[in-house]
Amino acid sequence: MQETKKLAQTVKVNPQDNVAIALYDLEAGVRTTENVVTLEKIPQAHKVALKDLHVGDEIIRYGVLLGYANRKIKEGSWINEEMVTLPKMPSLEQMDYDRDYQVALPVAKQGTFAGYENPRGGFAGTRNILAIHTTVQCVSGVLNVAVKKMKQELLPKYPHVDDIVPINHAYGCGVAINAKEAKVPIRSLRNLVHNPNFGGEVMVVALGCEKLTPEMLLEEEDNKSENVIVLQDLPGFEAMIQALMAMAESKLERLNARRRTVLPLDQLCIGMQCGGSDAFSGISANPAAGYAADLLVGAGATVMFSEVTEVRDGVQYLAKRCQSSEVRDKLIGEMAWYDRYLEQGEVDRSANPTPGNKKGGLSNIVEKAMGSIAKSGTAPIAEVLSPGERPRSKGLIYAATPASDIVCGPSQLASGITLQVFMTGRGTPYGLAAAPVIKVCSRNEMKDLWADLIDVNAGAVATGGSTIAEMGGLLFDKIIRVASGEEQSFAEKYQLHNDFCIFNPAPIT
Repeated sequence: MQETKKLAQTVKVNPQDNVAIALYDLEAGVRTTENVVTLEKIPQAHKVALKDLHVGDEIIRYGVLLGYANRKIKEGSWINEEMVTLPKMPSLEQMDYDRDYQVALPVAKQGTFAGYENPRGGFAGTRNILAIHTTVQCVSGVLNVAVKKMKQELLPKYPHVDDIVPINHAYGCGVAINAKEAKVPIRSLRNLVHNPNFGGEVMVVALGCEKLTPEMLLEEEDNKSENVIVLQDLPGFEAMIQALMAMAESKLERLNARRRTVLPLDQLCIGMQCGGSDAFSGISANPAAGYAADLLVGAGATVMFSEVTEVRDGVQYLAKRCQSSEVRDKLIGEMAWYDRYLEQGEVDRSANPTPGNKKGGLSNIVEKAMGSIAKSGTAPIAEVLSPGERPRSKGLIYAATPASDIVCGPSQLASGITLQVFMTGRGTPYGLAAAPVIKVCSRNEMKDLWADLIDVNAGAVATGGSTIAEMGGLLFDKIIRVASGEEQSFAEKYQLHNDFCIFNPAPIT
């Protein structure tokens, strides 16, 4: 078995493909798994031509057109991003859904997890956190000092509370608060207040002169004096700290009374995201995550996937999986909105891939998108959400967000996820303060390099040591254990928390 794995040099995803992916750095003269001899050095994760290609010939991977050869490429040669001309985007016109779309989802061996019931109803929490929300960035300095003091003096008294998290952000003032697209950041911040991990408790810190007032941030029943502190109403710094400490303690007392109970998986909502992707992401990590997503959805859970520019070139495949014409129309509407948003900035979806993506073998956004979509599995799409919108359905949900890791995560939190699974090929220490993040890598070398940052290594799928189903089952088990509080992911253990970045497409004044 071990010898067989050593003989594999490349992997071809689809029988129609005319390229293969190098499993390792390959020298010239190596015979690939597809019986092609390399003419030059092929870096790991990059493409090797399986036939002679002429100018204008199609380059196919995943059975999908990645682009066109812009020069003659000999069989056995390295194909990199400079050799591929990007094709046109799929049209959003006449994009139909498959009324007969059905799929047999794999059956999960477990249908429950240990979570925190939500006093407001809806999805349950995977953590018990005191979140302190802000109306404006100006209060962050004072709040951060107070939170440090809270963690030192208050949190040890309440052992059933996992953490105290300040929700600092760059919105709130100096913004066109009535602009059309201001609804996006405002909706995200409003919905975030009720993330299930926050236990129904509301605590807000305002300055007093900002544009995003507590009335705009909170629902009417939450906008009460016991939930809101206005710094400009207090006589100085010490009074501010005392007020924050007193309010926090009252919230901590109630949160500390919560306990985990065994709940059905239909009360679990998780997010799927990928970042620092490489050409293996669509072979190992993302398909394994997609299988885990199918297990979860089949067992009643809700799974969100996102990142508009990383599905735009495969939107026609997602449209076929929409459960109704209404869901399909919402998907098309979100894609069209984002197309216009990029046009206003005089860019298109080709601005997405990073230098690291290209170093990892991804030639363009089409190739990246095909791998990205794999994390959604095969389930029908029950609902499409605008950025930061709360779902009304359960099952597989497409939450339209930017692809930026640090923007996608907060957007999914606003939509109600309580745990995130994050796939990476190149590696990232990304993490969220408000929910645990499970890190899944696409190749063995990444796990070897970052043994104490990567939670699940899907690299064995690429080298033949594991099937997608086996790895997806392992990831499903990991998700249940982390969601139930039996384990911490590395990002949670080390408190690797990215800054909280809210998507704001509206003008800043």
